[in-house]
Amino acid sequence: MKKNDQKPVSKVAVVIGAGDSTGGAIARRFAREGYTVVATRRHEDALNPLVQEIEASGGSAVGFGCDARDEAAMGALFSTIENEIGEISVVVFNIGANVRFSIIETTARVYRKVWEMAAFAGFLAGREAARVMVPRGRGTVIFTGATASLRGGSGFSAFSGAKFALRALAQSMARELGPKGIHVAHAVIDGAIDTAFIRDSFPERYALKEQGGILNPEHIAEQYWQLHQQSMDSWTHELDLRPWMETF
Repeated sequence: MKKNDQKPVSKVAVVIGAGDSTGGAIARRFAREGYTVVATRRHEDALNPLVQEIEASGGSAVGFGCDARDEAAMGALFSTIENEIGEISVVVFNIGANVRFSIIETTARVYRKVWEMAAFAGFLAGREAARVMVPRGRGTVIFTGATASLRGGSGFSAFSGAKFALRALAQSMARELGPKGIHVAHAVIDGAIDTAFIRDSFPERYALKEQGGILNPEHIAEQYWQLHQQSMDSWTHELDLRPWMETF
């Protein structure tokens, strides 16, 4: 773990799955608003560029290496943040786990691992967030969904199963925690995101970037910030984001 030598602050945004694209953009967006960002990935070293970028821009960030599927590790993560960094105001669960296999080729190991990453880890993050937010009567929890959250595509049995489960978790939490002052939202990211993978694997699709044909991570992050800013008399639970060219 890398920590700033600062006293605990009142506003902390936790981004679980702070990768090089959407997760990193979300972390930067909240940091610009004065939040201390706690960014997590499985390997802490992978977070160094993001933490350094935020700090170089005048923000505050802390990187944790944490396996989000590990119950004890997630409990320790939230406890450490609350005791040593500050009050958790926002939790964003942004782990992907997108894989594509024929149902015949999908092994039990693959199915279980995808479920653990995209669904079980989301449950742990949501539960730990609720445990610290409910006593205060405030907070925001945002789960990143996908096209697979709404419909199962050919070859996506494992991914769709996990994302369906994550969406159901978000709905259940929203119904339970909304009356307690906690805003729970689920964002359906329906389309290709501007990443190196899309650039290298789908060059024809990537060529449409300047025409708004793929999702800009910074624009996704802006919508997450706006979700957090909503008044409780007009909360959005599910937000779908897609380029204009996507069919739905």
